[in-house]
Formats: sequence, structure tokens, C-alpha cells
Amino acid sequence: MRKNVIMIMSDDQGAWTLGCSGCPEAHTPNIDRLAETGVRFDNYFCVSPVCSPARASIFTGNIPSAHGIADWLDNGDIDASKYEVTRTPAYASEKEAINYLDGQLTYTDVLAENGYTCALAGKWHLGNSVQAQHGFSEWYTVPLGHSAYIDPPVIEDGEVIQGKGFITDLITDKTISYLKELGPKSQREDAPFYISVHYTAPHSPWGKLTQPAEWYDYYKDCKFDSVPVCEIHKNAVFSCESPYFAFGAEATEQDDLRRELLSGYFGAIAAMDRGIGDIYRELERQQLLKDIIIIFTSDNGMNTGHHGIWGKGNGTYPQNMYDTSVKIPFIMSCPGILGQNEVRKNLYSHYDLFPTLVDMLDLKLTKEEIMTIENLPGQSYYSQLKKEERDDEEKFVVVYSEYGPVRMLRNKDWKYIHCYPDGPDELYDLSHDPDEENNLINDPAQKMRINRMKFELERWFFNYVDPNRDATKDNNFGKGQIYLAGTAAKGRENFKKDPSVGIPYLDAIELMKQEIAKYNIPTEKK
Repeated sequence: MRKNVIMIMSDDQGAWTLGCSGCPEAHTPNIDRLAETGVRFDNYFCVSPVCSPARASIFTGNIPSAHGIADWLDNGDIDASKYEVTRTPAYASEKEAINYLDGQLTYTDVLAENGYTCALAGKWHLGNSVQAQHGFSEWYTVPLGHSAYIDPPVIEDGEVIQGKGFITDLITDKTISYLKELGPKSQREDAPFYISVHYTAPHSPWGKLTQPAEWYDYYKDCKFDSVPVCEIHKNAVFSCESPYFAFGAEATEQDDLRRELLSGYFGAIAAMDRGIGDIYRELERQQLLKDIIIIFTSDNGMNTGHHGIWGKGNGTYPQNMYDTSVKIPFIMSCPGILGQNEVRKNLYSHYDLFPTLVDMLDLKLTKEEIMTIENLPGQSYYSQLKKEERDDEEKFVVVYSEYGPVRMLRNKDWKYIHCYPDGPDELYDLSHDPDEENNLINDPAQKMRINRMKFELERWFFNYVDPNRDATKDNNFGKGQIYLAGTAAKGRENFKKDPSVGIPYLDAIELMKQEIAKYNIPTEKK
């Protein structure tokens, strides 16, 4: 019997946020159970530290400068004027539906060709959210990349409707309904399934008026001592909520607001974890656990005060590549094939997932698909998972990431970040400075290392960049992509710039209030 697959993806969740990775505030017993029954990757990285390009890289196995989604999408998800529930300020920038991944091969395309029923429950945010695409035949999603937690609009069967309830529970319930339909069929006949469970949690908003009260009560006495409090980063931009300003919040004082927002962030993770437990119990009930691969990951990391940032890669300008932004949780559970309660220390990237799934599932490919996958930057790590990891392997693994004009090369001990065209660049000695506090880019003793790492970075990207989609050539400020990237834009504006870029963080708050006002956030607890 062929293996079924469930891919659980959270939104804006750093690797530091799980109980099994040592976070004392995290309430994640069900995610921790997946780690106990499988393999937890301690050094897994996103391909870009923001949602849409990161997600596109997961599905295509390619980098943003090849698949063409280089920032979070702020247009192209939906033609908001067509639907009554989207004629609100939250959808003001959504003028048209754009299939951003047209012409790209995704692993779900290959799964569908191999007889898998592919189902989506949750966030898409890769363009034209109303249309099922790239091998998916079951489609339940939200219109945009951000979503209200309570009563959000949802898309089902090609219709945009007003949802009722807590979005985390709605995604869980839809997943379980898929399992009740697809699970028995997969056991009766050769009819494997793949389900993408894309929670919107723990993406903001985090204020008390935006989520159910349960988890705020759970965390009411928590001081969140493990989460750092730092001075505002010198390059910080207003990209999400922070202790200096938030919407849907009750607290007004900085310390109280910080605790309220962290309660919302960790509470959203805990609520999602409970949903994952419900999904796991349904798999147990149907005795499907022996024939399934369960993956848990996030699209990108998150800072909630780390480095003086509240946000991810676009929490600063130029965009940042701190480990808290680019390192993400990744767990793979597959009893009978993979070990249990293993922790892998080697470095891996989301661009490795596509070839790994092809390998693990022994998928049949056309000659054209074989050539496409062979030319991807990632490699299958399935064979590595079947043998014990050696300590010396870590030293030779390099991962790469990019966001707009910023590119990163990272190995076990060093990280080099290059910002085109003129910097500022960064170099960190991770073995002695794991928190990336001491930038060595101007250290004369590191000149040879910098030159060598810059050469390696540019050579690698030269091999995988599509010159027509080179992300370093567009004016990407981390404020949203609104049309096709590179030459495909044909001169049309394709990336947003708002007044907060280049302005000190606290000064930008007032300028951002109009932007924040467009979000459709509930004003009452439900």
C-alpha cells in the first residue's frame, strides 16, 4: 500500500517555539508527540523569511529568483470586487486574480499524476485563491495571506463565503472531514491521499479582542522570560504588532501589551496544537498511522522581540536573515520507515523537500519532470535519514536563503549576508556568537573568509537564478508584491513601498495607522 501524506504548515512560527525544542512557555504536546514518533530537524531553514516566497519554494523546490514570488502577495489573491464578503478595507489592494505559479512544476502536480487525491485546508497565498490548482482537487482556503481568527471569509467549492467560527478549528474540522472521506478509500483500494493542512496560526493579530479568551487566561500569569526584550533594531520597520502599538488589544502600557501579544502568539500555537491532536486521533481511529508520512513545519520564522524586531524577514529594511527569521520547525513522522525520537543536527532547507518526497514515495516522473527536478537547488535527504548521522557531516553542508536584495549563505559555523547593491553586509561567527550580535563584516582578520563566502554565494545563485526573475533587480522593500516579478511585469509597478520604510520605528507608527485600519479585525470577543 502506498504511503499517504499530511503536510501541516503553520504561519510565522520560529523553530524556538516548541516544547520539544526547549521553549518553556510553549504548550505543544501534540507536536511534541510527532517529534517523539519521528525525526525532529534542529537546523532546518526556509528559502525566504516571508510567507508567499517561502511557500512557493516549498511547493516548487525552487528559489524566489526562479519561481518569481519574491515577497508576500498583496495583490493577485482575489478580485475582491466580485464578492460581497470581500468588499471591505481589508481587501482594498486586491484588484485581480493572478496565477503566480503558472508554468512551475510543484510536488502536488506530481502527486496528482501518480494517483494521489490532493486536498487543501487552510492558507494558500500563492495567487488566485478561488481556483483549485497544481494538482489539488479538494480546496478550502482563505482569500488572503492574513486572516481574522474569528468569522473570516473562506473559499470552498469556488465560492467565497462568510465563515463562522474560529479559523483554526475550521481548518481542523475540514481536515478531519477529508480524512473521513479519503481514509477508508485509501484502505479499500489503491487511492492514496495528500492533505495540506495550512493553519493561519500563529500569524498576527494577537490582541485579546481578536482571538478566543481561553489561551489568554492560560497565559495570564506568564512573564515569558525566555523571550528576549531588546532595544528597537536600528533598521526596524513597522511590519506587524509590537509592544509599542497593536490593534485588537486591551493593554496600553508597553510591558502589559508585550505580555498580551505573546499570550496571543503562544495561544494561537497552543490552539493549533490541539487541532493537530484531533487530526492525529482521527488517524488513530482509522488505523492510518502505519501508512502515512506526517510533516510539521512553518513557512518562515518569527521574532517577537528577538534582535529588537517584531516581525520576520521584513521586520527590518534591508530585510534580515537572523536565524530567528530563517530557521523553522521541521518534524517528519513515518513509523516503519524513519526512526523515532531522533534529532538531526545537520543543515537542511525547504528546497530539499520536493526531491525528498519524490524519493520517499517512489513517484513516477516524465523525462521533462526528471530534468526539472535534477536542476533544482535541493537534494533528497531520504537516504541520509535511513542511516545514523555523523558529526563531521555538518561541516560541509551549506544552506542559502534570499529576500529581495538580501541573500544569505550559512554553514554550521558561519553566516554571510550580502545586501545588493551596496550593503550593509553581515558576517557572524555562529560557533562563538549564536545570537548573531557581533557583525564581523569590517574585521580585517575576516577579509579572506568574506571574499570566499561572497564568491560561493554568488556562484551558487548564478546557477539557480532565472535572469528574468532576479529578485535583486526589483525594488522589493518587504511591503508586498502586487504583480509579476522581473521582466514579466513589463514595466508595471510590482512591489509596494509605504511611508514607513526608512523612517525610525516609533516615528512610523502614526504613519502606519491608516495601513492597519484596512484589516478586517473583529471588535468583540466571541
